[in-house]
Amino acid sequence: MASADANAFTVVYDDGGEMPGTQELRSLLEKGPDDVKIDTLRRIIVSTLNGNAQPALLMPIIQFVLPSKNKALKKLLHFYWEVCPKYDDSGKLKQEMILVVNAIRNDLQHPNEYIRGATLRFLQKLRDQELLEPLVPTCRACLEHRHSFVRKNAVLAIYTIYRTFEHLIPDAPELVHTFLAAESDATCKRNAFIFLTNCAPNRAREWLTQTALDGIASVDELLQVAVIDFVRVDVARPDSASVRRKYVQAISELLGAGSTSVKYEAAMSLTALTHAPVAVKAAAQALVDVMAKESDNNVKMIVLDRIDTLRRKHEGVIDGLVMDILRAVTAPDIEVRRRAVGIALTMVSTRNAEEVVSFLSKQLVKTLDTDYEKSIEYRQLLIQSTHALAVRFGDIVSSSSTISALMSFLADSSASSSQASASAAASDAIAFVREVVQKFPNMRSTVLSKLLEALPTVRSGKVFRGALWIVGEYAATTDEIRAVFNRVRSVLGEVPILASEQRAAEENGGSVEDDAAKGISMKTKVLADGTYVTEGVYSSGTSNKPDLGGKPPLRALLLGGDFYTGAVLASTLSKLVLRHRQLAGVADRAHNALRAEAMLIMTSIVRLGQSTIVSLPIDEDAAERIVQCIQTLALSPDSPPSSIDTIFLQDTKKAYATMVAAEEKKAAEKRAQEAKRDAVQVDDLLSFRQFAKKATGDVVESIEEDLGRATGAGEVQKEDTISNLSRVVQLTGFSDPVYAEAIVKVNGFDILLDVLIVNQTPQTLQNLCIEFATLGDLKLVERLGTQTLGPHAFHSVKATIKVSSTETGVVFGNIIWENGPGTSETCVILNDIHVDIMDYIKPAKCSETQFRSMWTEFEWENRVNVVTNIMDLRTYLSHIMRCTNMACLTPDAALGGECDFLSANLYARSLFGEDALANLSIERVPHPETGEIQVTGYVRIRSKTQGIALSLGDKITLAQKDVPASTVH
Repeated sequence: MASADANAFTVVYDDGGEMPGTQELRSLLEKGPDDVKIDTLRRIIVSTLNGNAQPALLMPIIQFVLPSKNKALKKLLHFYWEVCPKYDDSGKLKQEMILVVNAIRNDLQHPNEYIRGATLRFLQKLRDQELLEPLVPTCRACLEHRHSFVRKNAVLAIYTIYRTFEHLIPDAPELVHTFLAAESDATCKRNAFIFLTNCAPNRAREWLTQTALDGIASVDELLQVAVIDFVRVDVARPDSASVRRKYVQAISELLGAGSTSVKYEAAMSLTALTHAPVAVKAAAQALVDVMAKESDNNVKMIVLDRIDTLRRKHEGVIDGLVMDILRAVTAPDIEVRRRAVGIALTMVSTRNAEEVVSFLSKQLVKTLDTDYEKSIEYRQLLIQSTHALAVRFGDIVSSSSTISALMSFLADSSASSSQASASAAASDAIAFVREVVQKFPNMRSTVLSKLLEALPTVRSGKVFRGALWIVGEYAATTDEIRAVFNRVRSVLGEVPILASEQRAAEENGGSVEDDAAKGISMKTKVLADGTYVTEGVYSSGTSNKPDLGGKPPLRALLLGGDFYTGAVLASTLSKLVLRHRQLAGVADRAHNALRAEAMLIMTSIVRLGQSTIVSLPIDEDAAERIVQCIQTLALSPDSPPSSIDTIFLQDTKKAYATMVAAEEKKAAEKRAQEAKRDAVQVDDLLSFRQFAKKATGDVVESIEEDLGRATGAGEVQKEDTISNLSRVVQLTGFSDPVYAEAIVKVNGFDILLDVLIVNQTPQTLQNLCIEFATLGDLKLVERLGTQTLGPHAFHSVKATIKVSSTETGVVFGNIIWENGPGTSETCVILNDIHVDIMDYIKPAKCSETQFRSMWTEFEWENRVNVVTNIMDLRTYLSHIMRCTNMACLTPDAALGGECDFLSANLYARSLFGEDALANLSIERVPHPETGEIQVTGYVRIRSKTQGIALSLGDKITLAQKDVPASTVH
């Protein structure tokens, strides 16, 4: 304890004003009133703390300040006695300190309890034996003072004196034990018990088992916390087995305490004392109560982490508390809600799955009525959670009521800044419906009918495309196909679309051409030769933007330029017509009518896209796809099914089934990996601490330390010599007078430079100093001191550099020394040390929705052209992932197969919480001149800050040049 305080220091801010001289300060202390003395003494203390002691003012302070009865001055004097120089140059105590000790003794006997208590508190900071020895009898006498403020500080003063200089009060444990037995004040009892806990644990256990354990629930909160801390440490001692049962009973009683801090500490201690399922469940229930009572979101997050730890250590024991944990969703913070729902999902079983889904459905409905700021984000969380439960428990949670609740969110679209989040929630809902339809065939007819009912309320193009794909794949009967066509007519409106829009415009007193002409403004210009010309300026921003108010939803999307949805509609209609042809008992007349209607809708979409009334013209890909669908339906209805029918009716559904199976396999592998993490192999050695021999004095201080020793977490890892050699950076040349090299070690947010300095000259180098400077978000913690190196001697110094962001940083500097007294300084410039950002970037995972949201939000983009001699696309992707520490988010099923084009999304996260996104788009094309196959394309990197985008771009550029020979084909 004394050694720890000896290494501490304090620096107090100085306002920079001119410090008066010693005589002026002496005059102020001698003649000034109390207010002036307080200000003067404060300035003297600040100056002393900052290294400018005033030894000549010690006697004036004793003469003119020490006799004062002002309490503020006495308090400042305690600070001054703590920091002032008390010893002379020979290391002996100054004679003036005898007067100080006498004044302190008088304060310890002062009739005012505040002065006594404040002086006792000051004694806790003294570490000078010669000052403390004459004050010990007075401190002992203060234990019998009538006021509790004096007694509680007297106990702590005796505690610090005993811990620092045990021989000054050798009978302190017995003295405090007697004091504790007779004391009635709660704070004094707590302080005395803390003394016994740290200095005489056997006496603390004796007092606890004989006096306090039976009525532990009725004692003061402070003493309850102290008892819990003692029990947590004492159970690890080998002689505490006889009282372990009493400890468990006492801690169990404290689970019902009114204080949340006591309840939390008792719950954590009980799980360390016993692993009985009843005790674990009681501790978890207490933690849930703490979480419900505390309003602080940070406390809720800490408690939820502890509950999650209990869940992982005692799997299945606390699963019955899943509904209690879900009570945390009433917290206003979205992170608390997300954490609570995440823990609850891991505790769901077949017994409570239906109850949890019912609760989540009710919460979904509440998000429509509440004004919660993050309601859309919370809604998306609930939809994703329900989706995850549906995948795990199938028919139990995928009931019609759940599907009906989710259908109401397909129309989720809000304006302004919440539009992206609302669309994401609706997209999650349609993804959930799609997976339910695929996995549970018995629910398809019900889901299709409800989906068709919700279709007129959908406003998002992505949700519309998902819904159209579902009805196109799973509408299998004649009635279902006709119901889909009827609903498409209602959401599309009158066809042909272009003709109906032109007719509506003429009925309103204008024409589509007139509306387009409104975007052309005419003005007269004067040319250089003096002639006049009329110039027409076309404004695309206001020319032909159609009025979408009151339009059917699908028609509004097409008029707004969303022809990707139009292409999906064409594919859906083609699937329905082809499937309708294969159904038994379908009349040719009915089939031809259905086919003609589908072709009319497709043709109308193409004509609309080529007109001037849409916001954006149709793109080539969408137009080509719609035309292919028209050509497919134009085939003779009597012709036998071809490969095109197989592509439309089987391959797309099979591709989605493969994707679902891949996701399930990935989830199963993740669960198996988590379960295997805590598994013990059959031939592993099992060690029991209770059966192990212990050497004398080898007492485990705490459960945490015991676990640390058992797992090896507390052991210092041996340095890997090969790893250190790979991190050596040469700072100077071999021919320089001073050779220097550094081992660069990255430890969390710090960079440790272990610098070796070698004097290669036959002379002694004096005042040798290494000066480092940084460029970028790097900061040198402290400057290195000067050294003296003898001839051919060497020395090692360490420098610590703080890193605050993931940006490329540079450390540079020089070495300066003197060859002898009066000689000029010699300087050697050091080589630069470049900080590799890859040490701070780790692979991470995120959902497709999160990736797209961040991609839209991040403004910094760095585009890197692909120039490589790697001919295999997958090999190039693996090479980039390995060089940038980024994880591939694109599923393996999407990357499989033989193709000359590859597109993948990459994601990584830095230690500082910075997100890094990348999109890789490459293809194999023949060279225009030589005809050889080459890989071309680009990598687009996006991040919130410029530094990480540029750094990753530079890393990819260098990685393309440094290609291992084994990867080149």
